Amino acid sequence: MTAFSRGLHGALRVICVALFALLVVLVVWQVFTRLVLNDPAPWTEESARFAFVWVSLIGIAIAVGEKADVVMDFLVAKLPRSLQRGADLVAYLASIAFILYVLVYGGLQQSERAWAQTNPVLPFTQGQLYLALPVSGILLTLFLVMHIVRLFGRDYTGHTHDDTMDEEAAGI
Repeated sequence: MTAFSRGLHGALRVICVALFALLVVLVVWQVFTRLVLNDPAPWTEESARFAFVWVSLIGIAIAVGEKADVVMDFLVAKLPRSLQRGADLVAYLASIAFILYVLVYGGLQQSERAWAQTNPVLPFTQGQLYLALPVSGILLTLFLVMHIVRLFGRDYTGHTHDDTMDEEAAGI
Protein backbone atom coordinates (compact mmCIF):
# COMPACT_ATOMS: atom_id res chain seq x y z
CA MET A 1 0.00 0.00 0.00
CA THR A 2 1.39 3.40 -0.93
CA ALA A 3 1.72 6.45 1.28
CA PHE A 4 -1.10 8.07 -0.71
CA SER A 5 -3.33 5.04 -0.23
CA ARG A 6 -2.53 4.79 3.48
CA GLY A 7 -3.19 8.51 3.93
CA LEU A 8 -6.47 8.32 2.06
CA HIS A 9 -7.59 5.28 4.07
CA GLY A 10 -6.61 7.01 7.29
CA ALA A 11 -8.45 10.20 6.41
CA LEU A 12 -11.55 8.28 5.36
CA ARG A 13 -11.49 6.25 8.57
CA VAL A 14 -11.32 9.46 10.63
CA ILE A 15 -14.24 10.91 8.65
CA CYS A 16 -16.22 7.69 9.09
CA VAL A 17 -15.60 7.55 12.85
CA ALA A 18 -16.54 11.22 13.21
CA LEU A 19 -19.73 10.73 11.19
CA PHE A 20 -20.62 7.63 13.19
CA ALA A 21 -20.04 9.48 16.47
CA LEU A 22 -22.22 12.31 15.16
CA LEU A 23 -24.88 9.76 14.21
CA VAL A 24 -24.87 8.30 17.74
CA VAL A 25 -25.13 11.77 19.31
CA LEU A 26 -28.00 12.70 16.98
CA VAL A 27 -29.96 9.55 17.73
CA VAL A 28 -29.40 9.85 21.50
CA TRP A 29 -30.49 13.49 21.39
CA GLN A 30 -33.58 12.54 19.38
CA VAL A 31 -34.53 9.86 21.91
CA PHE A 32 -33.85 12.21 24.83
CA THR A 33 -35.93 15.06 23.42
CA ARG A 34 -38.74 12.75 22.43
CA LEU A 35 -39.01 10.61 25.56
CA VAL A 36 -37.68 12.82 28.34
CA LEU A 37 -38.57 16.31 27.21
CA ASN A 38 -41.66 15.21 25.27
CA ASP A 39 -40.67 17.73 22.57
CA PRO A 40 -38.72 15.98 19.80
CA ALA A 41 -36.16 18.03 17.93
CA PRO A 42 -37.29 17.83 14.27
CA TRP A 43 -33.82 18.33 12.78
CA THR A 44 -32.23 15.31 14.48
CA GLU A 45 -34.08 12.66 12.48
CA GLU A 46 -33.20 14.26 9.14
CA SER A 47 -29.60 14.86 10.24
CA ALA A 48 -29.23 11.27 11.41
CA ARG A 49 -30.60 9.96 8.12
CA PHE A 50 -28.06 11.88 6.07
CA ALA A 51 -25.20 11.09 8.47
CA PHE A 52 -26.10 7.40 8.07
CA VAL A 53 -26.05 7.67 4.28
CA TRP A 54 -22.68 9.42 4.27
CA VAL A 55 -21.09 7.02 6.78
CA SER A 56 -22.41 4.02 4.85
CA LEU A 57 -21.17 5.17 1.46
CA ILE A 58 -17.76 6.22 2.75
CA GLY A 59 -17.54 2.93 4.67
CA ILE A 60 -18.22 1.02 1.45
CA ALA A 61 -15.39 2.92 -0.23
CA ILE A 62 -13.04 2.04 2.64
CA ALA A 63 -14.01 -1.64 2.41
CA VAL A 64 -13.41 -1.72 -1.35
CA GLY A 65 -10.10 0.07 -0.92
CA GLU A 66 -8.97 -2.51 1.62
CA LYS A 67 -10.39 -5.36 -0.46
CA ALA A 68 -12.61 -6.22 2.49
CA ASP A 69 -15.74 -6.25 0.38
CA VAL A 70 -17.68 -9.43 -0.30
CA VAL A 71 -16.23 -11.45 -3.16
CA MET A 72 -17.62 -14.71 -4.44
CA ASP A 73 -14.65 -16.07 -6.30
CA PHE A 74 -15.15 -19.82 -5.98
CA LEU A 75 -15.32 -20.16 -9.77
CA VAL A 76 -12.54 -17.68 -10.48
CA ALA A 77 -10.24 -19.45 -7.99
CA LYS A 78 -10.40 -22.57 -10.17
CA LEU A 79 -9.03 -20.70 -13.21
CA PRO A 80 -5.33 -20.44 -14.10
CA ARG A 81 -3.62 -17.35 -12.63
CA SER A 82 -3.59 -15.44 -15.94
CA LEU A 83 -7.32 -16.00 -16.39
CA GLN A 84 -7.93 -15.04 -12.77
CA ARG A 85 -6.36 -11.68 -13.47
CA GLY A 86 -8.54 -11.31 -16.56
CA ALA A 87 -11.66 -12.15 -14.56
CA ASP A 88 -10.64 -9.68 -11.88
CA LEU A 89 -10.07 -7.03 -14.54
CA VAL A 90 -13.51 -7.64 -16.05
CA ALA A 91 -15.09 -7.43 -12.59
CA TYR A 92 -13.23 -4.21 -11.77
CA LEU A 93 -14.12 -2.61 -15.11
CA ALA A 94 -17.78 -3.62 -14.81
CA SER A 95 -17.87 -2.19 -11.29
CA ILE A 96 -16.24 1.04 -12.45
CA ALA A 97 -18.73 1.38 -15.32
CA PHE A 98 -21.67 0.88 -12.94
CA ILE A 99 -20.23 3.24 -10.34
CA LEU A 100 -19.44 5.97 -12.85
CA TYR A 101 -22.89 5.78 -14.42
CA VAL A 102 -25.06 5.33 -11.34
CA LEU A 103 -23.20 6.98 -8.48
CA VAL A 104 -21.13 9.66 -10.18
CA TYR A 105 -23.23 10.64 -13.22
CA GLY A 106 -26.62 9.88 -11.66
CA GLY A 107 -25.58 11.34 -8.32
CA LEU A 108 -24.39 14.55 -9.93
CA GLN A 109 -27.62 14.85 -11.89
CA GLN A 110 -29.71 14.25 -8.77
CA SER A 111 -27.63 16.71 -6.79
CA GLU A 112 -27.89 19.33 -9.55
CA ARG A 113 -31.68 18.92 -9.78
CA ALA A 114 -32.06 19.35 -6.02
CA TRP A 115 -29.35 21.97 -5.49
CA ALA A 116 -31.78 24.85 -4.95
CA GLN A 117 -34.30 22.75 -3.01
CA THR A 118 -34.13 23.93 0.57
CA ASN A 119 -34.30 21.50 3.42
CA PRO A 120 -37.00 22.55 5.88
CA VAL A 121 -35.01 21.58 8.99
CA LEU A 122 -31.33 21.65 7.99
CA PRO A 123 -29.11 24.51 6.81
CA PHE A 124 -28.17 22.57 3.68
CA THR A 125 -29.93 22.19 0.36
CA GLN A 126 -31.02 18.73 -0.71
CA GLY A 127 -28.48 18.87 -3.54
CA GLN A 128 -25.63 19.39 -1.08
CA LEU A 129 -26.78 16.41 0.95
CA TYR A 130 -27.02 14.25 -2.20
CA LEU A 131 -23.33 14.86 -2.94
CA ALA A 132 -22.68 11.66 -0.95
CA LEU A 133 -23.40 9.69 -4.12
CA PRO A 134 -20.82 11.21 -6.48
CA VAL A 135 -18.23 11.61 -3.71
CA SER A 136 -18.43 7.94 -2.80
CA GLY A 137 -18.50 7.02 -6.50
CA ILE A 138 -15.26 8.90 -7.11
CA LEU A 139 -13.64 7.24 -4.08
CA LEU A 140 -14.79 3.79 -5.21
CA THR A 141 -13.51 4.42 -8.73
CA LEU A 142 -10.16 5.59 -7.38
CA PHE A 143 -9.75 2.47 -5.26
CA LEU A 144 -10.77 0.17 -8.11
CA VAL A 145 -8.29 1.85 -10.47
CA MET A 146 -5.57 1.34 -7.84
CA HIS A 147 -6.55 -2.35 -7.68
CA ILE A 148 -6.27 -2.60 -11.48
CA VAL A 149 -2.83 -0.99 -11.43
CA ARG A 150 -1.69 -3.48 -8.78
CA LEU A 151 -3.29 -6.34 -10.68
CA PHE A 152 -1.10 -5.94 -13.76
CA GLY A 153 2.46 -5.03 -13.14
CA ARG A 154 4.24 -3.14 -10.49
CA ASP A 155 2.48 -1.55 -7.62
CA TYR A 156 3.65 1.78 -6.28
CA THR A 157 6.34 0.18 -4.07
CA GLY A 158 8.15 -1.41 -7.01
CA HIS A 159 6.99 -4.96 -6.35
CA THR A 160 5.45 -7.05 -9.08
CA HIS A 161 1.92 -8.30 -8.64
CA ASP A 162 3.18 -11.72 -7.55
CA ASP A 163 5.50 -10.17 -4.92
CA THR A 164 2.62 -8.12 -3.54
CA MET A 165 0.37 -11.16 -3.43
CA ASP A 166 3.05 -13.14 -1.56
CA GLU A 167 3.49 -10.31 0.97
CA GLU A 168 -0.26 -10.02 1.47
CA ALA A 169 -0.52 -13.77 2.01
CA ALA A 170 2.32 -13.62 4.55
CA GLY A 171 0.64 -10.72 6.34
CA ILE A 172 3.40 -8.23 5.55
